[in-house]
Amino acid sequence: MTDTPPLAGKTILMSGGSRGIGLAIALRAARDGANIALLAKTDAPHPKLEGTVHTAAEQIREAGGQALPIVGDVRDEDSITQAVLKTAGEFGGIDVVVNNASVIDLSGSLQLSTKKYDLMQDVNVRGTFLLSRAALPMLTEAANPHILSLSPPLNLSPRWLGAHTGYTLAKYGMTMATLGLAAEFAKDGVAANTLWPRTTIATAAVQFSLGGERMMRASRTPEIYADAAYEVITQPARTYTGQTLVVEDVLEAAGVTDFARYAAVPGTPDTELFPDIFLD
Repeated sequence: MTDTPPLAGKTILMSGGSRGIGLAIALRAARDGANIALLAKTDAPHPKLEGTVHTAAEQIREAGGQALPIVGDVRDEDSITQAVLKTAGEFGGIDVVVNNASVIDLSGSLQLSTKKYDLMQDVNVRGTFLLSRAALPMLTEAANPHILSLSPPLNLSPRWLGAHTGYTLAKYGMTMATLGLAAEFAKDGVAANTLWPRTTIATAAVQFSLGGERMMRASRTPEIYADAAYEVITQPARTYTGQTLVVEDVLEAAGVTDFARYAAVPGTPDTELFPDIFLD
């Protein structure tokens, strides 16, 4: 008799997830037989970005999970409310919320448009807070409820505070919201943690917003983030909460010592990988 996988029958509600890190996390959970609802904007193919919420749902089902693609915008409270209701209606509850949706713009303060500043605040901070809050009544009823936000530790070094103030505010805002919920709902047994990688991850954000193909080749695959996220959301919620976690540290604690298989270009030594921002 085989053991039941930790996420079998569990329900994850994720913002974004049409591609990249979010999709990798969804596919890792799907291998356990999880139910995954994706609240994402990409209804039709994007000219530059591969994948839609519908193609992501197909991949989730092929990996062994149940999928509920929900076309909506995490900036819109009605979209969030509908996503929570549809997810609970389809699967009977919500066990995990993954705040994956995020906007990046590393422009300096004088170059950053107000529109882009507002977009980063609305998606990254407001979206994280509102989606988590809307799901909390369901989470408090779950057996092992987790909120996981893909955001960095709060590093107050001037190096990071001053590098891209608008983006730093938005990503640290995600972390602050998550840590606040961890403290507020600890008594209810709801875990809330953040997760961030030591190296850049080979995604569209890196390709188009950071360093192009050169940086893509010096990155790790989204699967390293997915494997770490899996470790986090399968931990006991009452005791594993309120932490700003680093991907590689989580995996090392789980017994992973060799990260070579995660290199975007096989054979790339760790010393040649590009370090991610916010970590010294």
